[in-house]
Amino acid sequence: MAGEAQDDCLFCKIVAGHIPATIVRETDTTVAFRDINPQAPTHVLVIPKAHYKNAAELAASAPALAADVLAETQAVADEDELDSYRIVFNTGSGAGQTVWHAHAHVLGGRGMEWPPG
Repeated sequence: MAGEAQDDCLFCKIVAGHIPATIVRETDTTVAFRDINPQAPTHVLVIPKAHYKNAAELAASAPALAADVLAETQAVADEDELDSYRIVFNTGSGAGQTVWHAHAHVLGGRGMEWPPG
């Protein structure tokens, strides 16, 4: 069920402290941690602590929580002193989503090409 931790979800396990991660920020509603396969000098994932399968479900079911995730992307960028950065939400396997827990990628510290991917 949306919002409830899933036993088979990697990110729910990180939130619960069962799997280690390099956490850079944590609030009452979000956790931000370094990506284990960084694609830029700064590559941090910002996730809601509650489980939603993707950004679309998060936005539809918990818009205030979606806003918390987005606000934390700015906080991550500020802490890493990024003057420009990219925020990516992959939604669905065709877009590259591989973990079925909503998350934002904060990428920065190098030039970003357009179009991406």
